[in-house]
Amino acid sequence: MQTETEKQKMGFWSIVLLGINGIIGSGIFLLPNQAMKLMGTASIGVFIFDALLVTSITVCFAECASLFEVNGGPYIYAKAAFGEFVGYEVGFVTWAIRMIAEATMAVAFATALGGIVPAWNTVIIKNVIVTVVIVSLALMNISGVTLSKIVNNIVTIAKLLPLLLFVLIGFFAINGSNFTPMFPGGTYHSGAFAAAAVLLFYAFTGFEGLVVAAGDMRKPEKNLPRAILLVIGIVTFFYVLLQIVSIGILGQKLGASTAPIQEAFGKIAGNFGTSLVAAGTIISIGGICVASSFITPRSGVAMAENGIMPAIVGRRNRKNAPYVAIIISATISLLIAWSGTFETLAQISVVSRFAQYIPTCLAVIVFRYTRAQEPRTFKIPGGWLIPIVAVLVSIWLLIQVDVSQLLFGFGALLIAVPFYWIMKKQVKN
Repeated sequence: MQTETEKQKMGFWSIVLLGINGIIGSGIFLLPNQAMKLMGTASIGVFIFDALLVTSITVCFAECASLFEVNGGPYIYAKAAFGEFVGYEVGFVTWAIRMIAEATMAVAFATALGGIVPAWNTVIIKNVIVTVVIVSLALMNISGVTLSKIVNNIVTIAKLLPLLLFVLIGFFAINGSNFTPMFPGGTYHSGAFAAAAVLLFYAFTGFEGLVVAAGDMRKPEKNLPRAILLVIGIVTFFYVLLQIVSIGILGQKLGASTAPIQEAFGKIAGNFGTSLVAAGTIISIGGICVASSFITPRSGVAMAENGIMPAIVGRRNRKNAPYVAIIISATISLLIAWSGTFETLAQISVVSRFAQYIPTCLAVIVFRYTRAQEPRTFKIPGGWLIPIVAVLVSIWLLIQVDVSQLLFGFGALLIAVPFYWIMKKQVKN
């Protein structure tokens, strides 16, 4: 029989919806045009390439997740495999990235509203909207997982409906001649594939958020691996179909569109399609805000529970919500959003995400030796092959990134070093 605390936790399908919500955001409403501009019809293949890379990283997360049932995800895996310092680096950067991302999404939400209601497109109104969004979500999360779970489920389903309708209706409006030529101008340009792969890879990021909140899920060691793989499968299915339908309707014009899916749907469904996608964009960004506000504090909780952050950070209320971490995360996110400098800081998250991915992939190999006898509900077939391929391709992607972004990313890791020694000393005292 389930305890009251256990009932408050998320079940399998809530985990799946949280994962989908955390990945499918505003980007997919805009990315089809950028992909078309770089690779033309061949951009469909780039989506599949990135999906395979993400899947290889995802199965590494899935195997690691099957060994643990606590909050933390990449931080926990890195700490267990490589020691406290590396774990702290990963955990610190993970929490920082998520607070920056939460601020970015809140401002994106305000910006999207400003596009619909021009009178709201001012700095003062933006700050008011951002404040309402971040504070409201913090209060919702403090009230407990049950309310957060219900809101997340509703928002996820609501934002998928416009995309599903677009695919179903748009499929019958596809013009086969729009798929030629294969590349823009009929010729492949050197470096275009790598640039498109880097760009579209960002559309898949966010899946790692699931494992961070493992402690708030029922039977995470069993449910997480299955949920992660299902989430990536569903997301890939949507992305590929959206790109096919968008190209099939707009053809080469897709590359010049500023709101590709909205324009494509409007072409076949008139004002109804345009309005539906506009609403879907708002719901999508709002959905990311909901998912982010739930997951972000759990990074701090995981570090507190493992003694590398003050214990107060992990304190929970009678609803089992980590209210101190929620308040800290919301406050810092709000300050970043108000400052207006989050756009520069957001570049750090692009590179820094690999500070979570690469150590997790390598941890799989380490755990095959150090935890060889421990039971796993999921094990990657093929031995070291998939983790090694995931690491090598990740490094290849990083090489394609601008030097400035690499410096920002590594700079975030360096900033964490003094904090590690300060926090460690405080915890000991």
